[in-house]
Amino acid sequence: MIGKNNDSHVLRATGLTQKVSSPDGELTILENINLQVTKGQSVAIAGESGAGKSTLLALLAGLDLPSAGEVWLDGESLTTLDEDGRAALRARRVGFVFQSFHLIPSLNALENVMLPLELLGRDSAQQRACEVLADVGLEDRLHHYPRQLSGGERQRVAIARAFVASPAVLFADEPTGNLDSKTGKRIADLLFDLNDRLGTTLVLVTHDRTLAERCDRVFEMEAGRLL
Repeated sequence: MIGKNNDSHVLRATGLTQKVSSPDGELTILENINLQVTKGQSVAIAGESGAGKSTLLALLAGLDLPSAGEVWLDGESLTTLDEDGRAALRARRVGFVFQSFHLIPSLNALENVMLPLELLGRDSAQQRACEVLADVGLEDRLHHYPRQLSGGERQRVAIARAFVASPAVLFADEPTGNLDSKTGKRIADLLFDLNDRLGTTLVLVTHDRTLAERCDRVFEMEAGRLL
């Protein structure tokens, strides 16, 4: 079938390059990135600020298109899909956890977690959301709004939302970056525990070496290249 890729990798990138225009001319943000990730793996994309980590994550998740190269996500070529096609694939097969939580302020914890299921038209959205919030230890915070939750609790809601639709790949961009070290460790423990139990593939962007070393594999980046 056109647009399908039948190899065993849930995520594969070949020749990814990203260039942008600037007042000083064309800048190369990423250059010739090649990587493969198999189902159920946890991988870290590590490097200092400005190395290109978040740009690479955006391309792997189909949030942006590369200047050159191709990305396959769960058997689909992202680079041959239009914007609506990429959005539909993300909704079905991808979860996100961000440094700044990205919860909807006007929705309570339960409603935030139900939202991906409702958008997909899934049955029993409320029951499933309650189960996942219980998994992250927030069964007594279902009706609290983001402003009523601590930073660690907000990130747990974000993790529940990311896992609720059983994604093939979960992308986490500096998920402990806004948290103190103790809370950050608890959030990391939770992320790896859920990833292991649910068999989701985890792609973690971080400059935290301790966090990166907990992953099955580490891709080191420097100046837009994989080392």
